[in-house]
Amino acid sequence: MTSPVPAAATPLAPPASVGRMALGAMLLSTTSIFVVLAQVAPTVSAFYRMLFGGVNLLAWVALRRRWAHVGWRDLGLALVPALGFSLDLIFWHRSILWVGPGVATLLTNFQVFLMALVGWWVYRERLGRWFVPGLLVALGGLWLLVGAHWSLFDVRHRLGVWLGLASGVAYTAYLLSFRRALSGHTRLSAAQFLGVMSLLSAGLLLCWGLVEGDTFALVTVRSWSALLALGFFGQVVAWLLMVRAMPLLPASLVGLLLLLQPALAFVLDVVLFRRPTGGGDWLGLALALAGILLGTRKK
Repeated sequence: MTSPVPAAATPLAPPASVGRMALGAMLLSTTSIFVVLAQVAPTVSAFYRMLFGGVNLLAWVALRRRWAHVGWRDLGLALVPALGFSLDLIFWHRSILWVGPGVATLLTNFQVFLMALVGWWVYRERLGRWFVPGLLVALGGLWLLVGAHWSLFDVRHRLGVWLGLASGVAYTAYLLSFRRALSGHTRLSAAQFLGVMSLLSAGLLLCWGLVEGDTFALVTVRSWSALLALGFFGQVVAWLLMVRAMPLLPASLVGLLLLLQPALAFVLDVVLFRRPTGGGDWLGLALALAGILLGTRKK
């Protein structure tokens, strides 16, 4: 999934920033892989991602001596994005396990179209001239990936497709509320606010998992290592890399580099988990990625 902090367009693209942005997107592509490798319930993996990620983020802020007092107002502002991100992970992690990491990651990235529509409807932002063509191309690619084989899927696989798209809706709510909180409504830095939000999200996911009857005890080294990597690389390192690089890169380049996440997730799904993939699937992936890139272009 993409970073919560919007990029500022600048005419220069320092190689170091390009490298950080690319590495951050590549690390994000591994998050869905760790969800599969953890071999735990989807809500459990989501809980540990937010718990480990939140603790690491807040420790990093404290070590840099940039800790600010967290008030009730900050907690209230963080609760809404925490709820949005919790729903996103509940939907997305099920989609990962039911349709595969590659397609699930691609499905949630369709949120870029919803974000553009919200910007047009709520903030009166103009849609790019390539928005509609990009959406049509992306939908064509999605049909090749899942629509063409729909009759062959079982009920759980079909539900996983819808949950992947639903995760994009929840992620949009998270992005909007996160951006609003950081737009002068909280005194916390972006890193500290994300850490607080992550721990609140972990609490919500714990409650959800207990209602479902999940067990949160980790009994294998594989589960511990996969979930520690999920929280550290996906929730901390990737975010810190990208938030440092984004303000120094043109928005168009940021959008292109972020496509490394779904692209590499799909490739890793094929290589590591032997996903059956034909020529139509690769064409569908290429069209979906091209459509997402076109849909986000303003010029």
